[in-house]
Amino acid sequence: MTQNEGEFAVDVDAIVKAKAGKHFKYIPRFVMSWLKKILHQDEVNEFLTGRSKGKVGQDFLDECVDYLQMDLNVVGLDELPDNSDGRYYTIVSNHPLGGEDGVALGSILCHKYNSKIKYLVNDVLMNLKGLAPLCVPINKTGSQSRNFPKMVELAFKDDTNVLMFPAGLCSRKQNGVVRDLEWKKTFITKSIEYQRDVIPVRFSGQNSERFYCIANICKRLNLKVNIAMLFLVDEMYKNVGKKFTVTFGKPIPWQTFDKSKSHAEWAQWVKDRVYEL
Repeated sequence: MTQNEGEFAVDVDAIVKAKAGKHFKYIPRFVMSWLKKILHQDEVNEFLTGRSKGKVGQDFLDECVDYLQMDLNVVGLDELPDNSDGRYYTIVSNHPLGGEDGVALGSILCHKYNSKIKYLVNDVLMNLKGLAPLCVPINKTGSQSRNFPKMVELAFKDDTNVLMFPAGLCSRKQNGVVRDLEWKKTFITKSIEYQRDVIPVRFSGQNSERFYCIANICKRLNLKVNIAMLFLVDEMYKNVGKKFTVTFGKPIPWQTFDKSKSHAEWAQWVKDRVYEL
């Protein structure tokens, strides 16, 4: 990803060259062409420097939803409390798609809560200038990993609702069922600490069989690199024009999370509630 005349753009050659270094010249051209195709370099750049240019926050998310022609059936949103009493919420969702679900939920919640929404996201997404104002960047690897607790703390201290995908990765298919992997306990710990009720959300949909097959092969081979992520942009384009149901559950009072279960166990309990919606 490169910066050209102030515009963010996807440059696959630059990305691979930065990673491969002196070995870049040995990578066959057909491999680079395939990568550009699977990452939809031209289409993504056209969107980022064209129709979404200058749009930030809610406007950017709305443009993404329109661009992807998402048909959203939203259930239960009107029954959720607002922030008029000064209270803010931790909003947690399953993560079936890895991209569209994030922008769609952001768009829906920005309209509901007057843009008082913050994502906890991988810091790479901060390069999306339209999305950056709504993001708290998280980097749990490398030299910046020590900042992870601090960044989470800042998000919960702010006067805004926090949107999280506790699984981290998008859903996988296991034993024929598409479902999130283990949910991390951070949202439980911080919701108790800051006395925030938790709003559960279920997002419908799934990726292609090819995606799940690649993800499972990587798991069996115990690969440290998440190769399946390379295909998420292609999966996003495969889902253009599809209908999704977004179901909001009733807020779960933070007092629910008592000492009868560990925080990790409560996280899985909330996950199970999400899949019952």
